[in-house]
Amino acid sequence: MKGLLLAFLLLGLTVGAAPPAVPVCERPHVPAPEVERPFPEDVQRALEALVRAELAREPHAGLAVGVVHGSQRWVGAHGLRDVSRGLPATTRTTWRMASITKTFTAVAVLQLVEQGRLELDTDIRTWVPAWPEKRWPVTARQLLGHLGGVTNYGRFGPSHDTGPLDTAGSVALVAGYELEAEPGTRFIYSTWAYNLLGAAIEAVSGQSYGEYLQEHLFAPSGMEHAALDDRRTRDEQHAAGYRIREGQLVPSRLVDVSGRFAGGGTRATIEDLLGFGKALLDGRLLSRDSAGLMQRSQSTRDGHLTDYGMGLATWPLRGHYVVAHAGAQPETSTLLLLLPGEDVAIVLASNVEGQGDVLRRIAYGIIELLLEGEGSRLNARLRDPVDAVVNEGLGRVFSQGLAYYQWAAHGPGTLPGTGGLPESFEQVTRMLDRTEVSRAPGAARERLLAAHGPSGNWLLVQVGAHMARTLEEALGPERLRTYSSRGALAFFNDYLAVCESRDCPEPLRFNEVLRADLRRFTGGNLEPARQ
Repeated sequence: MKGLLLAFLLLGLTVGAAPPAVPVCERPHVPAPEVERPFPEDVQRALEALVRAELAREPHAGLAVGVVHGSQRWVGAHGLRDVSRGLPATTRTTWRMASITKTFTAVAVLQLVEQGRLELDTDIRTWVPAWPEKRWPVTARQLLGHLGGVTNYGRFGPSHDTGPLDTAGSVALVAGYELEAEPGTRFIYSTWAYNLLGAAIEAVSGQSYGEYLQEHLFAPSGMEHAALDDRRTRDEQHAAGYRIREGQLVPSRLVDVSGRFAGGGTRATIEDLLGFGKALLDGRLLSRDSAGLMQRSQSTRDGHLTDYGMGLATWPLRGHYVVAHAGAQPETSTLLLLLPGEDVAIVLASNVEGQGDVLRRIAYGIIELLLEGEGSRLNARLRDPVDAVVNEGLGRVFSQGLAYYQWAAHGPGTLPGTGGLPESFEQVTRMLDRTEVSRAPGAARERLLAAHGPSGNWLLVQVGAHMARTLEEALGPERLRTYSSRGALAFFNDYLAVCESRDCPEPLRFNEVLRADLRRFTGGNLEPARQ
C-alpha cells in the first residue's frame, strides 16, 4: 500500500491536455442506415428457442441478446436483473461492458489518428508524460494490439478493488512496472495498457475520456444510456451481479472499475451495444481504411499472427470473418461479435460472471441459424493420418480464403499477401500432396498451421480467396454464402468444376494427386455446381 501511495505522489500529475480550441476535422458524410425492421416471425421464434435452450443448461440470472443482419433486427431480454428483488431483465437494463470498453477506446484512438492529432507509431510518452521512460519505447499501435509488453494488473488480479481513481491514478497503477517483453515480440493481453491509451485520448482531445466517448462514439451510435460505470450514477435499471458457486448464484464481489477506465470501465444497455456494433458496420464511426486496420490481426516481429487487431480479436469461422471482443469482470459477462463481410452484429450481456462459453455458443448458434441454413456438410472419408492432414489443409484453405474474401470484397478489409497466384497455388499444392505429407505428417501439419499468416506468406489466404472470387463470379454471391454450411469439400469440388468449364490455367487447378484425393474423400456424393 505504501508503494502504491508513493507512486501516486510521484506520478499523480494531471496528464497534459491539448487546448480545447484545437480544431476537429469533420468526418466524411455517411448515408443514414436503412430503416430497421424485425426478422420474420419464424426466425424470431427460432432465436428465442435457441437462447432459452442454452439458458436451461445451468443456473442463470439475467441475459440480453441483440442481433442485426442488414436491416433486420431482434433484441431480447431474459431472466432477472436483480434476483433478490425479483426484478426482470429488460432491453433498458444496463450491464457492465467490461473489456468491450477496449473496443470503444480503439475507435476513439483511430478517430484521432484520422484527424492527424495522434500517431500510431510514436512513443506513447509523447502524450502521456506521466508514464515513465522504460527500456524500450511503446507505441499506440503496440498498445492497441497488446504488443506493448505492458503488464496486466501487475501483482493484482482482475477482481482487485483499487477504489475510485482518476486518470492520473490509473496511470500510476501501472507506471512502476517494467515491461514484461520487448514491444512487438510477444502478445500480452493488458487492460492497463489501454489506460495509457485513455490518457492519450484525454491529452489530445482536451476532453475527459468519458466526455470524449459521449460526444464521438455514444451519441453517433444512438447509445442513450451508455456511460462510465460509476456506481454513484447507476439507476434502478442496472443489473445486480452474480457468480456461480457450488451450482448456486451468489452476489458478485463489489469492485470499483475506475482504475481500468479505458480498458474495462463502461456500462450500456443491450440496445446501446447493438447500436455501437451497427455504427461500426455502417461506417458512422471510422473510415473504411481505419475499420479495416482495426479488424486486421497484428503479428509479432517474427511474423506470427496474434489474432487480435486494434481493440478487436479476429478469426475465421467456417468461412466467416469474425471480429469480436468479450468482457469478463465481477458482475458481468459480455460479447460483441461482428461479421463485417456479411453485415451482421451480435451482442450479448449477462449479469453472471464466467459465462464466456455460454455467450459464445449462443452467438455461434445465431450465426448458424441466420447464415448457414442452406445445404448440408459432407464429411470426408478418411483412411489414414495422411488423409487427416490433407483434409485439414483443405479445410484451412476454405475457411481462411472464404473468410478473408468476404471481409475484403464485402467489408472494409484488404487481402494480404503479395505473391503471384501460380506460385502460391504451386506451393499449396505441394503442401497438400499426400506424397509430401506422408514423409512426415506432423511436420506437414505444422507447415499448414503457419501458412495463413505473414510467416507463411499468406499462402492459404491467397489461394482460398482466389477460389472464392472465382466461385462468386461464376455462381453468384448466393451460392458463395452456402459454403459455410456445405464445407470445404463442396468448395473445392465446385471450384474445380468451374475451372474445368472455364479452362483455368493448369497451375490454378492443383494437381491430379490432390484431385484424386478429393474424389475419394467425397465418395462421388457431390454433384458439381451448375453455372
